[in-house]
Amino acid sequence: MLLGLLFALGAGLMWGLVFVAPVMLPGYAPALLTVGRYLAFGLIALPLALLLDRRALKELAPADWWEAAQLSLVGNFAYYLCLSAAIQRAGAPLPTMIIGTLPVVIAVCANHRNRVRDGHLPWARLAPSLALIAAGLACVNRDELAALQAQAGDPRRYAEGALLAVAAVACWTWYPIKNADWLRAHGDRSPRAWATAQGLVTLPMALLGALLLAGLHLAAPGTLIPAGYAAPLGERPWAYVGLMAAIGLCSSWLGTLCWNEASQRLPTSLSGQLIVFETLAALAYAFAWHQRLPPPTTLAGVGLLVAGVVWALRIKPVRTH
Repeated sequence: MLLGLLFALGAGLMWGLVFVAPVMLPGYAPALLTVGRYLAFGLIALPLALLLDRRALKELAPADWWEAAQLSLVGNFAYYLCLSAAIQRAGAPLPTMIIGTLPVVIAVCANHRNRVRDGHLPWARLAPSLALIAAGLACVNRDELAALQAQAGDPRRYAEGALLAVAAVACWTWYPIKNADWLRAHGDRSPRAWATAQGLVTLPMALLGALLLAGLHLAAPGTLIPAGYAAPLGERPWAYVGLMAAIGLCSSWLGTLCWNEASQRLPTSLSGQLIVFETLAALAYAFAWHQRLPPPTTLAGVGLLVAGVVWALRIKPVRTH
């Protein structure tokens, strides 16, 4: 349990870096950051596969590679495509609020679906933890909610953005549950090799995405990339390449490795709640980047999130048959 908690914390610390990339590179469109991140993930996975995981990867069957491809397609590309499109349609506040429900949604779905394999967390004891996390997310996203209430936009665009954000939640609810299924069914396999395998299958998808993005930019400038974008690497090429390499290594490969280790040790209903570490890390990095302290409401939200996680860790699963 302790190791699983530490690995989930490590995954959250790594994934939180993704949320400051747009702040550090404000002139780069979300599509460029997404393709750059996963292209770096795939390229980094190649030497790691040769140096560290060659033997373990040879043991993977075609069905395992197909599973890794599905996980990468849904958990990486479909998720970020839906999220980026939602932000384009409705702005940032509404999708951020909807995505913030992920820890609660995953915990509820996994607690029902995996009750035989992982044990059932009694709803009466789980409810306070979920309520604390939901209240913490509401406090943390208070500024986003205020911005949403102040906006007066096209209701149709808001509805489309909301549906796309819900689709993003569905993608990343499916991913950790299915990923944990494979890891729990293959307890003798290396979580590190499974992270590398997902990186390898991500590479051709990222290359295809880069080609499609370049073609769209040439055919219809300004659609996903600003019309004045300095192709191919923008106005700050070294900063872009360096940050994408850092995120590809830390957030994508190391983050996935830590999450795999946690998923192999913890019930999915519990590990799902621990995604709040990503929210906490993203907040810390953002405030550090802007060199300012969080407001009292945000600090209160952080306290509620931590209290919710501590409460969840005290719940003992009840075996069902």
